[in-house]
Amino acid sequence: MSAPRDWWARIPAPVIDAVVVVAAAGDGVVNLGEGGSVEQAMVALGCAALAVRRYFPLPVFLLTLPASLMLDIVVAPFAALFTLAERSRNRRLLVVCAVLFAVASAAPWPLDDISSHERTWTLVYFFYTLATAAAPVLLGQLVQARRDLARRLAEIEEAREHERLLHSQAVLARERAQLAREMHDVVSHQVSLIAVQAGALQVAAKEPDFKEGARAIRSLSVDTLDELRHMVTLLRASGGRATELTPQPTLSDLHKLVTTSGIDAELTGDLSPDVSTTAQRAVYRTVQEALTNVRKHAPGATATVHLWHDPDAYGVTVTNTPPTRPSLPLPGAHQGLIGLKERAELLAGTFEFGRTPDGGYEVSLRIPAHGDA
Repeated sequence: MSAPRDWWARIPAPVIDAVVVVAAAGDGVVNLGEGGSVEQAMVALGCAALAVRRYFPLPVFLLTLPASLMLDIVVAPFAALFTLAERSRNRRLLVVCAVLFAVASAAPWPLDDISSHERTWTLVYFFYTLATAAAPVLLGQLVQARRDLARRLAEIEEAREHERLLHSQAVLARERAQLAREMHDVVSHQVSLIAVQAGALQVAAKEPDFKEGARAIRSLSVDTLDELRHMVTLLRASGGRATELTPQPTLSDLHKLVTTSGIDAELTGDLSPDVSTTAQRAVYRTVQEALTNVRKHAPGATATVHLWHDPDAYGVTVTNTPPTRPSLPLPGAHQGLIGLKERAELLAGTFEFGRTPDGGYEVSLRIPAHGDA
């Protein structure tokens, strides 16, 4: 269930834009005084440009600077600077824009020679205005960070819901597998004994009625066995996930795993088809855990799954690039990586993981050529 939105988030954007334009126009009219046609045109241009500040934040901010130079207005440049800070992740650009606003506000108009006393006050006013310009910049960055946090929290909640669904499916699959095993190993076995005993009685019986009864029991037992086999097959196939009764993943399943991982991943290289089933499962689980971690902890990253082999060993290496979007530290006990290390040790191999020099991540499984013999 999503949290209720703040009241200001429910106000339509056109209404907010109209209020900002009206406030900026009022600020311009108050400070216009005896200004000429040039000043009036610059104020009108800067206020009108605020209507499209959401789409062109940097050009709109630059259009407000001439009016800031000619008059002591603050609403138009502050609104434009706030919008730019809310949408841009380039902090150097934000610093430059704040300095430009401070220069435009502190510089005298018209631009002519001023006395040393006026230059001193101009410098003082420049630093004062620069400190004031930090307010819309910081507020815009705060709104941007809040929006990023809300998006990441939504992604985390979606991932948790997905994991809860997978967990419920796994529990259901285990229950169905246990039921299928009991039906196959116990009920089917006992019904088979009934059919065998009925067949023996049918052969040994002398009386027609007794022989017919044994035949009926044997026929019903055979029909029951067919139904049981059908039910066991359905239970094995309906779990939705691999169980101890369903085929375990092999190298042939890697392509589907990579293409359906939900990230931009590429599969390269190959392994010999003579690799043991146990080793194939270890390779598959390594790739599965690595791609799952990329999706959780490196949003926007791309991954490469490389299968390799040489005369002495073979294995798989999964490398991902750094994330392209801000991410939150997620709690985890590294149980998946520990399990992969244990799988590698059972095959006399090694499992390594760590960060790459460019800020990405890499996991590698190495199995000796004789390790799965």
